[in-house]
Amino acid sequence: MAGDSGMAGKVALLLWAQTLGLAGAQTTQLLVEPPWRPAVLWDRVTLTCQGSGTAGATTWYKDGQCWWQQGSDHLKANMKGTYTCDRPGTGHSPPVIVSEDWLVLQVPARALLEGDTVTLRCRGWRNLTVTSVSFYHEEKGVGGLQNGTQLSLFPLQLNHSGHYSCRGHVDYWGWKESAPVTVTVHVPVANVTMTPSVLEVTPQDAGTHKDTVAAGVGGALLFLLLLVGFIVTWHWWHCVAARKHQER
Repeated sequence: MAGDSGMAGKVALLLWAQTLGLAGAQTTQLLVEPPWRPAVLWDRVTLTCQGSGTAGATTWYKDGQCWWQQGSDHLKANMKGTYTCDRPGTGHSPPVIVSEDWLVLQVPARALLEGDTVTLRCRGWRNLTVTSVSFYHEEKGVGGLQNGTQLSLFPLQLNHSGHYSCRGHVDYWGWKESAPVTVTVHVPVANVTMTPSVLEVTPQDAGTHKDTVAAGVGGALLFLLLLVGFIVTWHWWHCVAARKHQER
């Protein structure tokens, strides 16, 4: 009986850990407006930190150093650098770069799904005129549809993922080249394959993401209630059996 009790305890702990993992799947997100990455300083960028806890519990970091502690969930980025935020319970956000380079290649700040169309834009410092623009994918020249300072990729495929950059003549400052930016193409939710151990989901929009998180948390709570009921029932049965054994 002692061995059964130990095994049941281990199973209960394992199921508890899986339940907590599902319920805690939410992470801190750092939104950027205008919704482009990297952001550029001359666009008057606003950053918004989303996560658990109160908005006033947000801690901001710039270039790895604490920038503003216990502040608002909104921040006006008035200096170039790499920004992150922290919310109690969901931790650090992914970084957002605010650039002030001579030439910047921007990608829409959203999930890029297979089959979509995405436009990359090559911009000069403080909107200076850029001419003779070339685009590169993994340091190789890109064909595709080019329109002056923009490159359109459609339909998006997984092999479009990688590092992109652009090169062009910036007004009277001469030839400049942008820093590389990463493009990651995700498989739409409808095409995701579920396995017993891993489920990778890319939300198609914010509403879908919220619904997915809510459904996950609700399912986790229901599972937790069933798990507690199972443990209580098993413990009661174990005590009754032990009592009957003693009476014999």
